[in-house]
Amino acid sequence: MTAQVNVNILVVEDEQNIADLLEVYLKNDGYTVHKFDNGTEALKKIEQMEFDLAILDVMLPDIDGFKLCGKIRERYFYPIIMLTAKIEDMDKITGLTIGADDYITKPFNPMEVMARVKTQLRRYKNYNEKSQTTAKERTEHDIRGLVINKETHTCTLYGEELTLTPIEFSILWYLCENQGKVVSSEQLFEEVWGEKFLDNNNTVMAHIARLREKLKEPVRKPKFVKTVWGVGYKIE
Repeated sequence: MTAQVNVNILVVEDEQNIADLLEVYLKNDGYTVHKFDNGTEALKKIEQMEFDLAILDVMLPDIDGFKLCGKIRERYFYPIIMLTAKIEDMDKITGLTIGADDYITKPFNPMEVMARVKTQLRRYKNYNEKSQTTAKERTEHDIRGLVINKETHTCTLYGEELTLTPIEFSILWYLCENQGKVVSSEQLFEEVWGEKFLDNNNTVMAHIARLREKLKEPVRKPKFVKTVWGVGYKIE
C-alpha cells in the first residue's frame, strides 16, 4: 500500500547499513526520507523544514538521540520514534518522558518499524483532525488556575503558558473532560493512543510523570493530576 504523498520522514542513524535499510523500506512505501548520520546536520535540516515523523538513534557520534529529541520537542509536535541497542526499562522511560512517542530496540524487524511508523502517523493525523472542534463542543477548561483550550491548543498555569506535546495535551484534556472521575491507565492509553492497552505498559506512567513536571507538581501531594493507587488518575 502506497503512503500519502509528501510525507517527510527524518532518519538520524550513524550505522549506515541500518540507515540504508530504513530508507529502502520507507521509500518503498512512498515516504520522502531525509537521512543523516549525526545530530548536528539533522538539527540544521530541522530548522529548514517541518517533518511528519522522526526516527532517531539514541547513540550518535555528536548529540545523543535523547538530546536531539528534546530539541525537536521545543518547537515541534510530530511523532518521534527512538532506536536503541539498550533494552533496560529505564532507558525506555527516559525516551518517553523527554517527548518520544515510541521506542524500538535493535536488532529489529523492518516490517515492525514500518508498522510503528504507520501507527504514529495515523495517530498524529487523527489527533489533528480531532483538534478541529465544532462550535457545540466544549473548547476550554479552567481548573483552579489551570486553563487548557482545545481550539487554540494552549495550556496555561496561573497565566504562564506551558509547552505540552500533543500526547501530554491529550492526556490533560481527557482528564479535564472527566474532572472528578478516576480514569484508568488502560482507558487513557486507548483514548489517547487509539490502540489496545497491554499489561506492563509504562507509557502512560512516563507521560504522566513528564506532565506533572511541567505542571510543577509536588511529588507527594500533586495539586492537579492525582494518582488513585491501583485504579488510575484523576483531576478533582
